Amino acid sequence: MSKPTTSSRTVSPPRPMTPKAVERAARADRDAQPLTDTDLRRMRRTPQAKIIRRALELTQEEFAARYHIPLGTLRDWEQGRAEPDQPTRAYLILIARDPERVNRTLNPKAS
Repeated sequence: MSKPTTSSRTVSPPRPMTPKAVERAARADRDAQPLTDTDLRRMRRTPQAKIIRRALELTQEEFAARYHIPLGTLRDWEQGRAEPDQPTRAYLILIARDPERVNRTLNPKAS
């Protein structure tokens, strides 16, 4: 069953905006202003461990067990209470690039 229309007028598609018009419209919106330096300093970035874990579709418990990371430490990283040191960040990069190889290396019987 078709919907009754209230007007016989056909709706034309919206006109495309130029990049300048898009910029102008965005800057005119008080709720969508660019972030200031103060805003950027105040914001926390998403911890890398959480991004990697979610990409691998693992729970915190599974990720911690598979990659031999203490669960409390992982939680601290993900909640922003602590940051991984430089060697640990390098380890997280290895996990992100080749998670199966790292898993096979650490857990040879699980493969």
